[in-house]
Order: sequence, then structure tokens, then C-alpha cells
Amino acid sequence: MLEFEERTIKVSIDDSKCPDCKTKACIKACSLYSRGMLKLRGGKPTLLISPREVKRMGTECLGCEFECRLRGLNAIKIEVPMPELDEFKQSLSK
Repeated sequence: MLEFEERTIKVSIDDSKCPDCKTKACIKACSLYSRGMLKLRGGKPTLLISPREVKRMGTECLGCEFECRLRGLNAIKIEVPMPELDEFKQSLSK
């Protein structure tokens, strides 16, 4: 499992699925829509830069997850924490 954080998101890649992926769509998406922080090593995506640099430089484009779901094996999940959402929902019910 490859996990890393950008400014406000957490990316988790179930890299056990990646060797069977024919498209490696996440790598292409990262180079097209973001800063090319993912590269292929041993048939699996890895970070080209340090986790600290990813947190600082990441564009949070979500392209890797979208492309993996559409053209790959659905191995990427991106969490977007929104702690204020619960408070907002509660305010609606009052």
C-alpha cells in the first residue's frame, strides 16, 4: 500500500492490484494533470519526490483516482476530510 498526503487530501494506492494493470493510467494522469510526482517502479507507482515535497507541491487534482477508476483497476482512493461538514449538517436539522 502506497499512501501519501497532499495539502488537504490523503491518497491511498492498493499497489497489489497494479502489476495486473495494463494501462498504468495513474502515471499518465499525474504527468498530464499534476506535476508528475508518480513514476513506475517494478510495475507499481512510487513517488518521484519525498512525501514532504509531495505535501508542499501536490496540486490535489484527483486525476490519478479518476483515471485509475476509469481506465485502470480502481486501486486508488482519495480521502478529502471535511470536518466542518458534520457541523453544517447539524445546523440544517435545527
